[in-house]
Amino acid sequence: MALSRTTRVNILIGNGHFLSHFYVLCLPPMFLAWKDTFHVSFAQLGMTLMLMSGTTALLQTPVGFLVDKYGARRFLIGGTLIMSLSLTCMGMATAFWQILVLATLSGVGNSVIHPADYAILSGSVDKDRMGRSFALHTFSGNLGFSAGAPFTAFLMAALGWRETLMIVGLLGIPVVLSIILQSRILKDQVREVVHGAVKMSARDLLTSRTMILFFMFFMLGAMAGGGVQSWLVTVLHTVKGIEVKVGALALTAYMLGSTTGVLVGGWFADTFKRHILPFVTGLTVLSALLMLGIDWLSLPIAAIIGMTFLSGLSLGASRTPRDVMLKDAAPPGQIGKVFGFVSAGLPLGSAITPVPFGMLIDRGHPELVLVLVAVVLLLSLFCAGSARVSARAGDVAVQAAE
Repeated sequence: MALSRTTRVNILIGNGHFLSHFYVLCLPPMFLAWKDTFHVSFAQLGMTLMLMSGTTALLQTPVGFLVDKYGARRFLIGGTLIMSLSLTCMGMATAFWQILVLATLSGVGNSVIHPADYAILSGSVDKDRMGRSFALHTFSGNLGFSAGAPFTAFLMAALGWRETLMIVGLLGIPVVLSIILQSRILKDQVREVVHGAVKMSARDLLTSRTMILFFMFFMLGAMAGGGVQSWLVTVLHTVKGIEVKVGALALTAYMLGSTTGVLVGGWFADTFKRHILPFVTGLTVLSALLMLGIDWLSLPIAAIIGMTFLSGLSLGASRTPRDVMLKDAAPPGQIGKVFGFVSAGLPLGSAITPVPFGMLIDRGHPELVLVLVAVVLLLSLFCAGSARVSARAGDVAVQAAE
């Protein structure tokens, strides 16, 4: 049976998004091998991820401007190709500075993915299926994160780090070719003109109250998620006396719940469009309360693992409706710059919390970590509600100027 056009669009876009996340977590398994090969410190090794993620965060917004002006397909093809070739060339590196340069180049390619993907999905998918398409997009990225480290570690054990990077990098070539061969089905975002609408400059659009609030909403959500991912195992071991391997199982349950929840949220966003904000609010509050319950209550290990799964499921299910709210708030033809700017809050938020939360643990207060995670989640709801109200009030509901 021939696949529908929408299904093919989702597969093409999802493959590129999978790679963008997969490539990030291909690098940590390389660290010990690189340390011996290039005689560098762990701090220097950490610079690879810092440069890759930092470059992506910095360039997403300017790339979004280019996507809106020139179209998304050429940038999606170019960005995916740059990511692929950068990883391939890492396998040929003879000095560590070359690894750093190539990590930066991979970040340049990765910066294209979010603005280009959302611009294409907005123009290629029917409105009635937009939520599910956004959910599959996020789901494919989560799968990339999940597969990156174990797949790379397995190949390294069998082949060595150089051969592994070359193989992993070349996986992107079929993805690029498939996008080129089927590019005719990838339609760009609609650029309809709103007659009589007041024009906004791009600067006014991105600095509007609505977009700043959405940026804060995305960033605060990522801060909470980053705190859980970085320190849940340590907190459970220190506060509850749970073995590290069991704490790791609880973290895995949280991540599995978050990934599964994304698909639930996509279905809800398509089925109950008028109730998106209450849905996001209720699930975020539930996720925060579950974190507080884990922290404050004396529970058996099975209950803790179950609650971490439910907390991740609740938060994951709220993510796709969040993306749909942002898409609805973006003026026609401005999806690239809007998603480029706002989604830059995700890597920024993930980078903020690990250090201060770690300082809390160093000072003897690990029990406060999950409390702060809950507080940050609740603060994010203020931004979400205010952004939704501001968008409905017409803060950016106009045709933005190029």
